[in-house]
Amino acid sequence: MKRLAILASGSGSNAEKIMEYFQNSPKAEVVLVASNKPDAFVLKRAEKFNVPTFTFTRKEMDAGILLEKLQAEKVDWVILAGFLLKIPDALIHVYSNKMINIHPALLPNYGGKGMYGMHVHEAVKAAGDRQTGITIHLVNEHYDEGKIIFQAATPISPEDTPEMIAQKVHALEHRYYPEVIASLL
Repeated sequence: MKRLAILASGSGSNAEKIMEYFQNSPKAEVVLVASNKPDAFVLKRAEKFNVPTFTFTRKEMDAGILLEKLQAEKVDWVILAGFLLKIPDALIHVYSNKMINIHPALLPNYGGKGMYGMHVHEAVKAAGDRQTGITIHLVNEHYDEGKIIFQAATPISPEDTPEMIAQKVHALEHRYYPEVIASLL
């Protein structure tokens, strides 16, 4: 049984789908939801599934407190689900090829520092793209540059607003992220 930890900074809809998916799985269990924001709604979502939570500051993460917690919980895989801080190299090294992220665009387009959430959807709209999607990738030392594991696309029309694009992308995230995680275990 693999032990998963989810790192999230916000609402946590992807985290909820992952917890739901692995709730009665013989393959894996979510043993921790950790956030850099003590008021992140993802922490409430974790309570619903009786998953322990942990909060930390950027300074604590950089000092190794998060890594110590993950190791104390015997975490096998780290799943980023809307986590906005850059992961320290030491943490990436310990979880090399066992830490994944989801990005709300078809990388390498619209990746990098500051490209998250509505910022991405607004950029896609402004560029007049005819499709967008999701990318699930390994985490490395650079924002959104790890090895791509999976991509899924959705068409967008000129009438779509950034909010409509976000809805289409969320549908892909919720459908595919838990399944791709399961396939990696």
